[in-house]
Amino acid sequence: MTRMSSLVRRAALAVTVLLATVAPARADLTVFAGLQSAPTIRPVTGISLGVGLLVVGWEVEIARVAERVDDRAPSISTGTGSVYVQNPIPISGLQIYGIAGAGVYRERLTAVLQETNVLVALGGGAKIALAGPLKLRLDYRFFKLRNAGSPTPQRLYAGLSLAF
Repeated sequence: MTRMSSLVRRAALAVTVLLATVAPARADLTVFAGLQSAPTIRPVTGISLGVGLLVVGWEVEIARVAERVDDRAPSISTGTGSVYVQNPIPISGLQIYGIAGAGVYRERLTAVLQETNVLVALGGGAKIALAGPLKLRLDYRFFKLRNAGSPTPQRLYAGLSLAF
């Protein structure tokens, strides 16, 4: 047996062992509603899809805050891609996570204001087991919107998450 074939055989064995021990990816779909600040507190709704390996995961999310003309509060629509870290095994049905991401937003107030630009988001939360694959998700996010009329909104929401 040549040195090269021995090296290839060892590499193949190492890859096989790694693939056999890696946990399958888990995904969850969350529908949420909550409140967002700046310039006034208003309702926010959205949906997210996340995929996680043991500790690290990725999530994409879209959310919308309605315009409130009387308060001169623009609508804000966001699309965010994020990375999160969480405890891999729920403790008493609870998973805590921290999340950071970036994306785009569109801020609009009738014909007076329209801005589309980038955002950065930081936050965290908890996923609480309810029954089977259904979880309650509580989340807090802080946003930094570039060139926005409301540059630093904060959001608090609750949602139902379905793991699959």
